[in-house]
Amino acid sequence: MTFTKAQWPRKLRSAEWFGGTSRDHIYHRSWMKNQGLPADLFDGRPVIGICNTWSEMTPCNAHLRDLADRVRHGIFEAGGLPLEFPVFSPGESALRPTAMMFRNLCAMDVEEAIRGNPMDGVVLLAGCDKTTPALLMGAASVDLPAIVVSGGPMLNGMFRGERVGSGTHLWKFSEAVKAGEMSQADFLEAEASMSRSPGSCNTMGTASTMASMSEALGMALSGNAAIPAVDSRRRVMAHLTGRRIVDMVKDDLKPSDILTRSAFENAIRTNGAIGGSTNAVVHLLAIAGRVGIDLSLDDWDRCGQDIPTLVNLLPSGKYLMEEFFYAGGLPVVIRHLCEAGVMDREAMTVSGNSLWEEVKEVRNWNEDVILPVDKALTSQGGIAVLRGNLAPRGAVLKPSAATPELLVHRGRAVVFEDIDDYKRKIGDDDLDIDENCVMVLKNCGPKGYPGMAEVGNMGLPPKVLKKGITDMVRISDARMSGTAYGTVVLHTTPEAAAGGPLAVVRDGDIIELNVPERRLQLEITEAELAARLESWVPAVPVPASGYEHLFHTHVQGADTGADFDFLVGCRGSAVGKDSH
Repeated sequence: MTFTKAQWPRKLRSAEWFGGTSRDHIYHRSWMKNQGLPADLFDGRPVIGICNTWSEMTPCNAHLRDLADRVRHGIFEAGGLPLEFPVFSPGESALRPTAMMFRNLCAMDVEEAIRGNPMDGVVLLAGCDKTTPALLMGAASVDLPAIVVSGGPMLNGMFRGERVGSGTHLWKFSEAVKAGEMSQADFLEAEASMSRSPGSCNTMGTASTMASMSEALGMALSGNAAIPAVDSRRRVMAHLTGRRIVDMVKDDLKPSDILTRSAFENAIRTNGAIGGSTNAVVHLLAIAGRVGIDLSLDDWDRCGQDIPTLVNLLPSGKYLMEEFFYAGGLPVVIRHLCEAGVMDREAMTVSGNSLWEEVKEVRNWNEDVILPVDKALTSQGGIAVLRGNLAPRGAVLKPSAATPELLVHRGRAVVFEDIDDYKRKIGDDDLDIDENCVMVLKNCGPKGYPGMAEVGNMGLPPKVLKKGITDMVRISDARMSGTAYGTVVLHTTPEAAAGGPLAVVRDGDIIELNVPERRLQLEITEAELAARLESWVPAVPVPASGYEHLFHTHVQGADTGADFDFLVGCRGSAVGKDSH
C-alpha cells in the first residue's frame, strides 16, 4: 500500500531534517538531491534506512547488494524513501583475531548510524554469524521500527556422493587427514565443494541459527531463515520486507514491542528444536540486555532442557539447510512447538500478526528432515548449562552434538595455557594424553584471546585419532563454531584471563563432567582452590591503546552476553542538535 502524507498518524522523525522551509531543512534536502532525488520524495513520506553489511571481505554477505536493491523496490512501492548505508561487517572466515571481537564495534556503528541519520525505520541486512546479533543489538538500543532480512545459506556441497556441510566437514576432513584416513590431496579436492555458491554456512551453524533466532524472536518475516541465498524466493523475501517496514513505521511497531521475555523464551526453545549453535546463548543474552530483559543462563537451561531436537541437520544430524527449506523451514518447527504447548503463541511479530497466526497453516513436506515430536533426533536438545567450582558463573554444552557416553565422565586434565601452547603441543607423540583425559584450554575468553575465538572444539591429538577415537571431553572459556561438534564445554565463566578457576587448573588434576546433573567440578579441596587463586598472576596484559584496549577494559563475561558494560540498555532515538 502506498501512503500519502495525510495518512500518517504522527509527525515523522525524518521531518526534523526534511520537513520545513528553514535554512537547515533546505540544507539537508538540497544535499540529498545531489543524488538525483526528485523533490516530491521529501513530501513527508517515511525515510527507511537499509543497513547493509555487504563486504567482499565477508564472503557470506558478498551478495547483499542485490538484496538491498530488492528491499529498495519494496520500500518505494509502499510509499517510502529508501536510503542505504554501510556499517562495519565482521566476517567470520577471515577477520583476525576473531569476528567476535568486533561484534560490539559493529553494534555501536549500527546504533549511532540509525540514531544520527534521518530515518523513520530500518531494514537490517545481515548474514554472517556476528552481523545478525550486532544489527539487532544496535537497532534495539535505538528502538525505531526495524526488521531483519537474512542473506540466506549457500547451496549443498557434495563430494564423492557425500553431503558436505560448510565448516562441519572442514573439521571432519581435517581430523581424517591427521588420522591417516584421508590424503592431503583429497582434502584439497574436497575444498571446492565446501562453499559452492553465495550465502552463509549451509549447516545449522551460527549464521543459520541466528537467522532462525531472528525469525523466532519475531524480528523477521515468517520463512526468512532458510531460503537459500541464490533462490529467487530470497529476493522476494527482501522485496516483501521492504514493503512491510513502511507499514511498521505507520503503526510505530518497534523492537521493544516485539522483543519481550516471551519472545526470548520462544527463541531459546526454538534453538533447542533446531539443534542450534551454542553461540546463540551469548548473542541472545546481549540482545536481551539492550531491551532491558533480564535473561540469564538459567533461562536457557529452564526453557531449553526438555525441548526435543526436531531438525535433522549437520552438525547434529545429516541434512543441510537446502533440505530444511524444502521441508518447510522454520515455520514448521515453530508450529510443532506451538502444538506441543511450549511456545507463547500470542507473541507479536514484525508482520503485525502473532507467532501462531504466521505458522498455523504450514505443512511439513519431509519428516526425515523435520522430525515429528515423537520421533525427535534427541529427546532433550537445547543447551546444557553447567556449574560447579570450575564454572561458578556457568558453562555451556550442546548435548545434541556430543557423544552420549561422554556426558558423564571423569578424567585427568591435560592443560594448554593458551591457543599457541595448544598448537605447540598437540601434535607431539610424547604428549601424555589418551582418550580418557580431559583437554583444558585457558585464556581464550572475551579478554583472553582477545575476543573469545571459536577454538573450543580443539582438534584431538593425532595419536588418539589414529586409534579410531573421534571425541574427547574438552573444556575452555572459548566458543566453538556452530558448525562444529563433540563433547565440548564452552564459555566457562569467569574466564581464565579474569582470574576464574579455569586459570588455575593444572596437568593431572581430576575433572568431573556430569551433564544430567549439570555439574562441572575440579576435584581439589576448597582450601587448595582458594590458595591457587590467591597466588594467580594474570597471563594476559591489558592492551595499551586502541580498540583492543576498549574491548579488554569494558567487555563483560560470556554469561551476560559479552557486551560492553556501557552499551547495555536502550538509549532511544532522540534527534541530536543540528549543527548547521
